[in-house]
Amino acid sequence: MDRAIQRVGFNIPSQPKAKRVVAYARVSSGKDAMLHSLSAQVSYYSNFIQNHPGWLYCGVYADEALTGTKESREQFQRLLAECRAGNIDLIVTKSISRFARNTVVLLQAVRELKAMGVDVYFEEQNIHSMSADGELMLTILASYAQEESLSASENQKWRIKKNFEDGKPWSGQILGYRYEDGVYIVKPEEAEIVREIFADYLSGMGIEAIMKKLNAQGKPSRNDHTWCRSSVRKVLGNYAYTGNLLLQTTFRENHITKKTLPNRGELPMYHAENTHEAIVSMEDYQAVQAEMARRSAKHNKTTHGPVKYPFTSMIVCGTCGKGYRRKVTRTGPVWICSTYNVYGKAACPSKQIPEGTLEKVAAEVLGLNAFDAKALHNKITAIRAEGNNTLVFLFKDGTQTVKRWADRSRAESWTPEMRAAAREFAKKGRAMRLCQRQEQ
Repeated sequence: MDRAIQRVGFNIPSQPKAKRVVAYARVSSGKDAMLHSLSAQVSYYSNFIQNHPGWLYCGVYADEALTGTKESREQFQRLLAECRAGNIDLIVTKSISRFARNTVVLLQAVRELKAMGVDVYFEEQNIHSMSADGELMLTILASYAQEESLSASENQKWRIKKNFEDGKPWSGQILGYRYEDGVYIVKPEEAEIVREIFADYLSGMGIEAIMKKLNAQGKPSRNDHTWCRSSVRKVLGNYAYTGNLLLQTTFRENHITKKTLPNRGELPMYHAENTHEAIVSMEDYQAVQAEMARRSAKHNKTTHGPVKYPFTSMIVCGTCGKGYRRKVTRTGPVWICSTYNVYGKAACPSKQIPEGTLEKVAAEVLGLNAFDAKALHNKITAIRAEGNNTLVFLFKDGTQTVKRWADRSRAESWTPEMRAAAREFAKKGRAMRLCQRQEQ
């Protein structure tokens, strides 16, 4: 009897693909209570996503931001980048106001995500952006959130204006003082740092030299950070150290941009005298302002603003991430990492690049016989300076070119002035040796 063999197929049901889910959280300030709230949100959403069947936990993006109206939140931008890369299917967030209070920013983000097939779930309002009526509901509710932001902003402005009229400052955070019950109270150890800064400047030291001295001594700034030029300059220009207050010198453009602008007569200013104990005398303060104006006039001969060079804002240090700036040395102009230039090799062991070398390499990368600044800006977005004399040119089409540059020889690094000085020195040396031989 012949055997009958029959092929049997087993239809194994395909397993549904897990939905890749992340959460977005945000708090409105850097206060301890708010940071605790941020930590609680991160913990809550981590557990919420990981315990939901069919969801694959892909992380929590959390911003500590001053406002929900700004589009430049770092973690929010990272989240959008991951979505554009196709790594996320669903975003869970607490509410519309946590995602964005600006209706335009909200709808732009939601529409972009929707076009990429990414859903946003607003837990408090129970709205999915991918649903049929999702965008209509988001528009209405975001408008309410934006009006709430405007109302809060106007209330805050009223409180600030009332404080100004009463001679009270808006911010109590000043090096040398602690703000208690509406009054600045001197903090002796910090006040001594302020007096030292004023004294050093009047003795002839520059802002950068003072900055380096304070950092070398380990003396912290107001927020326990290392000192920079701007923080030293702010101390020298702070009128409050005289025991008086000049209030409303700046103002916010609006509740959307939150941009701070100098008050040039748009709003009234308030001058309050003898509101607290002075740290520096009025005479020293005025002397510092006069000296700052004198030095500024000496070093800034032009009123046309800072000069822009072909490589300005284009070169980034591959070691510390800071930008390169142009510096004129005795061997000619070079481009140098701003960290190395200010803090030295210990802070960033990058190398300065001679401008001529930079132009030559750029011309080679662009396939030109000579350097052309216009061609550089038309084709290249940035240049990354890596170790081992390596430059990475990033093109606008997404490609990149790596190029090594050679150190200048000693002869190449000499300027005509240096050569003339060397010849003169050698000439004097020969004359001196001739005189010595004649005396012998």
